Amino acid sequence: MKSFVSGAALLVSLALAVPAMAAPGQCSITGQDAFDCDVTVDGGGITFALPSGETFVFAHEANGEGLGYLIPANPQPGRYPEELGRFVPIEGEAGCWVGDKDGTKFCAALMQ
Repeated sequence: MKSFVSGAALLVSLALAVPAMAAPGQCSITGQDAFDCDVTVDGGGITFALPSGETFVFAHEANGEGLGYLIPANPQPGRYPEELGRFVPIEGEAGCWVGDKDGTKFCAALMQ
């Protein structure tokens, strides 16, 4: 049976993890159903690849909030990631955040 770590436990691992570590998990983002992913957690945020080949990056700032970015599947020199705006935790949905720019929602949970 799979068990997932999300919400506060994921943020604690953000604060404590200095070197990046990838762990199997389950992710979702607006417009896509939940999918298996490798979640990379380091002291500054969460990163995971989308099924489309794009990469989602959550840069943690403070109080569980941070900025979201989308990196294209085939990044080109001189091209910046798409900034998705500020994300805040969703109350009652552990491991999920919502963006203030257009309501994009993402969730990330690590398998335990």
